[in-house]
Amino acid sequence: MTRTAILGTGAYAPEKVLTNADLERMVETSDQWITERTGIKERRIAAPGEVTSDMAVKAAVRALEMARTRAEELDLIIVGTISPDMPMPSCAVMVQAKLGAKNAFAFDLSAACAGSLYGMSIADQYIRTGSARRALVIGAELLSRVVDWTDRNTCVLFGDAAGAMVLGPSDDPQRGILGIKLHADGGAAGVLSIAGGGSLHPQSAEVLERKLNKVAMNGREVYKYAVRALPEAVLEALAAQGMTPADVTHLVGHQANLRIIESVCARLGLPIEKCWVNIHRYGNTSSASLPTTMDEANRAGRLRPGDIVAMMAIGAGMAWGAGVIRW
Repeated sequence: MTRTAILGTGAYAPEKVLTNADLERMVETSDQWITERTGIKERRIAAPGEVTSDMAVKAAVRALEMARTRAEELDLIIVGTISPDMPMPSCAVMVQAKLGAKNAFAFDLSAACAGSLYGMSIADQYIRTGSARRALVIGAELLSRVVDWTDRNTCVLFGDAAGAMVLGPSDDPQRGILGIKLHADGGAAGVLSIAGGGSLHPQSAEVLERKLNKVAMNGREVYKYAVRALPEAVLEALAAQGMTPADVTHLVGHQANLRIIESVCARLGLPIEKCWVNIHRYGNTSSASLPTTMDEANRAGRLRPGDIVAMMAIGAGMAWGAGVIRW
């Protein structure tokens, strides 16, 4: 069976930078408080009129250029997002139209911060079976419009960005995606959610007044869940390939919280230097986090042929997983 390779990566972040000092003037918080608890120093905010699909397209163009792939050659477009341009139709079809990818079928998936990893797993199946030759997987989030800017516990965390990956058959059967393991636990859905705007709490004046259309999070519970589930998922993905953490060259993870990243590395026995960290510059960008981090590490020359790259992500659902790539 054909193995799937990442042929190109791309990322985009808006120009506007919102620093911790800026937030000190907006809510009762401080640079020290935010930095000590999250590792975040600044985040990016989309421009007025800029929408999720705009960011997704900019990241996709860069990934397509690296992959030397024309938009018309794409067979499949998957966008992981919980902040699409509109509820219907999908952000993915907006991306398809803006790119001119007329031969691709396209759809969104909702797995929050794990969206890109879920998308990679789906695209991998299409490519392995020969049902697709070129797939574009994007994580794109415009979270600045779904956070409550009066809630210091959540508004300090999130930023806007998009990351993209072009996937296709590997020329070398030993290289590419070795495996991805995914999980979900709906019993923990209440710890991180946007409760309003769906069939449970349809859009209304009351929903807006109660801010049910904004992100609500129990940070303590999310942290506890993540530091347990992520190491287990990474170990599971490695074990499926007959590997251990000692085989990992790089760990590319969702940038949710620096303390989570440090804890996962410690539990896996990996030095933090093996993990590319950019949360201090972008904050938590949800589904965009994994591909933007992958792109940064890739363009910095950090990822070399033959390297074993472990991936991990966790988000609302709870939805999480891990994967292993031989670069």
